[in-house]
Amino acid sequence: MKNTINIVKNINSWFQVGFVLTTGINSAYVLGYSGTIMVPLGWVAGVTGLIAATAISLYANSLIAKLHELGGKRHIRYRDLAGHIYGRKAYSLTWALQYVNLFMINTGFIILAGQGLKAVYVLFRDDHVLKLPYCIAIAGVVCAMFAIGIPHLSALRVWLGFSTFFSLVYIVIAFALSLKDGLEAPSREYSIPGSKTSRIFTTIGAAANLVFAFNTGMLPEIQATVRQPVVENMLKALYFQFTAGVLPMYAVTFMGYWAYGSSTSTYLLNSVQGPVWVKTMANVAAFLQTVIALHIFASPMYEYLDTRYDRSKGSALSFHNLSFRIMVRGGYLTINTLVAAALPFLGDFMSLTGAISTFPLTFILANHMYLVAKKNKLSSSQKLWHWVNVCFFGFMSVAAAVAALRLIIVDSRTYNLFADI
Repeated sequence: MKNTINIVKNINSWFQVGFVLTTGINSAYVLGYSGTIMVPLGWVAGVTGLIAATAISLYANSLIAKLHELGGKRHIRYRDLAGHIYGRKAYSLTWALQYVNLFMINTGFIILAGQGLKAVYVLFRDDHVLKLPYCIAIAGVVCAMFAIGIPHLSALRVWLGFSTFFSLVYIVIAFALSLKDGLEAPSREYSIPGSKTSRIFTTIGAAANLVFAFNTGMLPEIQATVRQPVVENMLKALYFQFTAGVLPMYAVTFMGYWAYGSSTSTYLLNSVQGPVWVKTMANVAAFLQTVIALHIFASPMYEYLDTRYDRSKGSALSFHNLSFRIMVRGGYLTINTLVAAALPFLGDFMSLTGAISTFPLTFILANHMYLVAKKNKLSSSQKLWHWVNVCFFGFMSVAAAVAALRLIIVDSRTYNLFADI
């Protein structure tokens, strides 16, 4: 991301960055949290878990933000920070974790975009001709066209405004229609579905979904754009994100579960009832916002490849640069789309992403890096606290990975590959 960061660093206020972070956690993924968090956990554990995940995510991200200026140097990439503290091997490992994280997030975005397209189709023709894998393939093509047309992150500009508008559209509609349905519907069932064994695994998977909801694995890259004083302003942005910024997500998540109970879909707009034109508008907004959001989360990979193969210079519309984007970005998104179509299980992907990348990047690594970097300034009780966090989240990462893989295997047996669900 070298070139992009050099362009945008030090220009954004804390409020601008806080707004970007808030838009990120209120992406179209919020339409899945009623079904992927609340249904497996129920009211007590779901509400408590979301509040706890908010608090621990704020704490972990604050640790990372405080390490941004370390050793008299700004660390504008997550892997740069890890490499400075641990050495070259940690640089490579963190790079791998970060890009696995972004790949998984983008796979989920393509599943969401496909679900949005299918939901629109079903509103007008419920003949099962246009199946979910086909919708995911169409979504992948649209995402690729957008990626080819937008050469770098700073070229998004007005599209970020559109992204915010689209988010407001589907959040307001999902909330309003869920409220209407909840007031009109008879009493709902809120018991946790499944056998005793399956509930254990779904509960662990939902715990990974909780941390997935609040974390991107890109905090140092985002902090690179903040004006001085960098740490203080980033902390203000985080406080905004984890207070006012989480309210829309809470509202949609809780309202969806209240309205539909244990039968809530993993894509909330499949559960709501209302005028066709309103539901169409919400699904189209979710689809378009997902296309833009995917580009943001894929940009570190795009920028790395552009820089690695010296395609970041010259006109973005030159034949060589344009053909390079078509080949490389198109190829990357083809792999994303193939995985999304083969395994279109949104909740499972969220759980797996939380397990293998969010827990290690945001919680294990953050606590241990802070422990190593500040070891001479920490008391014995503070060191013990960070070691407890490292061990606890390490255990949760392993447990959640096992649970997520089991859920994917079970769902693959139930629905087969390229399922129309």
